[in-house]
Amino acid sequence: MDMDDDPGGPRQAHTVRLELNDEPGELLGALEPIADRGGNLLSIFHERGSVTPRGRIPVEIDLEATASQFDAIIDALRGRGVNIIQAGTEHYGEEVTLLLVGHLIDTDLSDTVERLDGDSHASVIDISLAGEVGTDNVATARIRLAAEAGRIDDAIATVRGVADEKDLRVVEPLVGEA
Repeated sequence: MDMDDDPGGPRQAHTVRLELNDEPGELLGALEPIADRGGNLLSIFHERGSVTPRGRIPVEIDLEATASQFDAIIDALRGRGVNIIQAGTEHYGEEVTLLLVGHLIDTDLSDTVERLDGDSHASVIDISLAGEVGTDNVATARIRLAAEAGRIDDAIATVRGVADEKDLRVVEPLVGEA
């Protein structure tokens, strides 16, 4: 059967943005599901000099596949534990910057970031820490979230929930018409 005759429809270009650990073989491990499921690589942008808030390497892959092949590729990547930032139309179209204030280190900042990223509608795209960092000190983290279009309120609600649980304060952006 010709790949263009796939029941998933015609082959089209898709973009996938990933975060990979900075370890040998990680990029190859992310590319194998594409080849194994009939995807055709168009380009790879591997930003080894950049690091995401979780200390991973951002990678953008453009590929050509049918809709069903693309779905299988994404499922396989998730099955391998690859953190997907964007997958085709499943992209993050809104951003918001919030402040978290409190005992961020003592309440496990990396756990906080992972839980915010665990929200399937949002991803932490930038984080910076200010103040005297230490387990006994109050610190402030500026967190920039990217959320799917129309889901920014859900992402903020997730931040509020995690902050309430960890006794952190959330400083939200002012919204509304001028």
